[in-house]
Amino acid sequence: MIPTQRVILGAGLAILLIITAASIALDVKSRSDATWVNHTVQVQKKISDLRVLLRRAESAARGFELYRNPAFSTEFESVHAQIAPALAELKRGVRDNPDQVALLEGTEPLALRRVEIAAEAMRLRAANDQAGIAALNGKAEGRGLMDTVMGNLDQLSAEEERLLAARSQDSRRTGVVLLGIDVAGAMVILLLVVMVMRESRRATAQLQTSLDQTQAAKQALEAAVAERTQHLVDAHDELRLSVNVLQSTFHSMAEAVLVIDAEGNVLLSNPAAERMLLHRTGMNLRNLRAMSDVFHGDGATPMQADELPSVRVLRGEKFEDLEMIVRPYSGNPPRHLMVSGRPMLDGQGDISGAVLVYHDATMSRETERQLYQSQKLDAIGKLTGGVAHDFNNMLTVISGNTETLVESLKQQPELQRIARLIDDAAERCAELIQHLLAFARRQPLQPRNVEINGAIADIAKLLRPTLGEQIQIETVLEQGPMTAHIDPSRLTNAVLNMAINARDAMPNGGKLLLETHRVVLDEAYAQAHADVVAGPYIMLAVSDTGTGMTIETQHKAFEPFFTTKEVGKGSGLGLSMVYGFVKQSGGHIKIYSEEGHGTTIKLYLPPGEGTAEVAAAATPPVEGGAETIFVVEDDSLVRNFVTAQLQSLGYKTIAAADGKSALDLITAGQPFDLLFTDVVIPGGMSGRELAEEVARLRPGVKVLYTSGYTDNAIVHHGKLDDGVMLLTKPYRRNQLAEMIRKALGT
Repeated sequence: MIPTQRVILGAGLAILLIITAASIALDVKSRSDATWVNHTVQVQKKISDLRVLLRRAESAARGFELYRNPAFSTEFESVHAQIAPALAELKRGVRDNPDQVALLEGTEPLALRRVEIAAEAMRLRAANDQAGIAALNGKAEGRGLMDTVMGNLDQLSAEEERLLAARSQDSRRTGVVLLGIDVAGAMVILLLVVMVMRESRRATAQLQTSLDQTQAAKQALEAAVAERTQHLVDAHDELRLSVNVLQSTFHSMAEAVLVIDAEGNVLLSNPAAERMLLHRTGMNLRNLRAMSDVFHGDGATPMQADELPSVRVLRGEKFEDLEMIVRPYSGNPPRHLMVSGRPMLDGQGDISGAVLVYHDATMSRETERQLYQSQKLDAIGKLTGGVAHDFNNMLTVISGNTETLVESLKQQPELQRIARLIDDAAERCAELIQHLLAFARRQPLQPRNVEINGAIADIAKLLRPTLGEQIQIETVLEQGPMTAHIDPSRLTNAVLNMAINARDAMPNGGKLLLETHRVVLDEAYAQAHADVVAGPYIMLAVSDTGTGMTIETQHKAFEPFFTTKEVGKGSGLGLSMVYGFVKQSGGHIKIYSEEGHGTTIKLYLPPGEGTAEVAAAATPPVEGGAETIFVVEDDSLVRNFVTAQLQSLGYKTIAAADGKSALDLITAGQPFDLLFTDVVIPGGMSGRELAEEVARLRPGVKVLYTSGYTDNAIVHHGKLDDGVMLLTKPYRRNQLAEMIRKALGT
């Protein structure tokens, strides 16, 4: 080998030795960087583990507070024992960073104090020390400590994230430099080869061709490595984005999602699962059976252990919208759930777990029930109104004639007593029909602006002798004027009925509370209650400390003739009358009750505009007259009775059985002073339509309506149309005389 070649080779070897030494040094540094990166990851894991332990301790304490289950106490003690070692382990992990050590030393007593507060709360709950619990809750120290601890842990985690990024960047930079040195070494080798070949000029064409091919292959490899590296970076970024999207979606879902293993242990759960089912990661689905009664969708058939969704899905079944009702032992409201399940398979096709999705259908099912109940009550109301029409016609004749009979039997006391019994029975029948019409929302109301506080104060005075001394009556009235647009007499009847029901629910005495408040029912409440219009209301609440109602009783409480009292001690029409009055007034009624603790019935009444109106003074008894009254009544018994009563009062009468006969007489020129017509008459023409036609033929004619069943012909929104006068059946002789004179305007 010639000297020049030796110099070149010697220099090349020296350079290669230098490159090799640098490469080794950089490799050692790269390994050191990797060690620090791994150390940072371990510290992050310790921070995460500590955060999980604190959350588990808090959740166990909350579970014990809700259910008093010893399992939660055991879990809390287990987690409590792990927290101090976890803090010590984390301190050892960050000992290389003085700032981290200082922050952790400040965090440690706060975390331990938070756990001690939770432990103290559990001890107080176990001892049922309400005063201690109230004092502890009054300090509100726990949540602030937990927020501070979690904030400090987040700060620790953020610092470790920063260190991880910096150390990862150093590691990548070292790798790049190392790669550069390797490439430089390769380039030196190539340069030495070229120089040797140029100096020796003994390289063959085959060697040159091989060298060219090697160079091309190297370049292609470098390009392929660069392309693959970019693909990996892009794939990593896409994967991280996808994971973030999936995590955000999973945690924000309204449905509860549980991922369980083959033993029923919850491997993964979202926040909705903890809110809806009180289930979280680490629990077992057998707890659902231990904390609640589970029923099929009908709410009556218990769900057997092998029918539970978790058991079925782990058998390999797939299902959608499995309906179940969960009734917690804790006293929380039942939940109506729709469950979907899918088993998970491992690589061998065996079931390794399952995914369960729970949809809370409680609100939609309650809305369906309310709609069904409203439709049922409306149907009963229509039937009731139809029966009341004919019944009131008969009662008009019975009541009127027995009244006359009582007067005519003054000289025969025994027969007069019997006649009075008949009259009293007719009066009770009339009251019964009025209650039915109130429920059916077919009673004519006389609403006006009523100052509720004053009305309730007056009603409370009336209730004291009615309910007896064993019932304590209290009122809580919101200050300031509060006006509702209602019929005051119907309000008094409604409160009286509710008070009597409350008294019967407190056989050993108790407290009756009357409250008034201004409230606003918002759109969310209106959507949950199909018959409610959102807006302001005057709320009247009647509460008792009695026996309370079951859920089934609450659902049927407004139905007519439904009663839980003994036979002969209640007609079952009290609450149905209250329901009809509130609905016809444009309001809303709601029952809140718990067995053994009492009942509250809330009436939401429409607010009035302006000031309260003063009731008109009673008018003295009136006598008859000499005018001509045109009576239109399809029932012959009622028609004959009315004409006889009017004639006994001195009036002349003309009678017709339907609208066509009446119009024929009027068209023929029959004179009269007042049209006295039933609202509901046959022949295709109502009493209102007859009056309108008569007014067209004889402008200014005076009209008095009568009916035992008020439909939409003359009553709208529970109130008589303006200018309309109505005498409700059944009526007495003096009521007839008074309304006739009032209609005639004298």
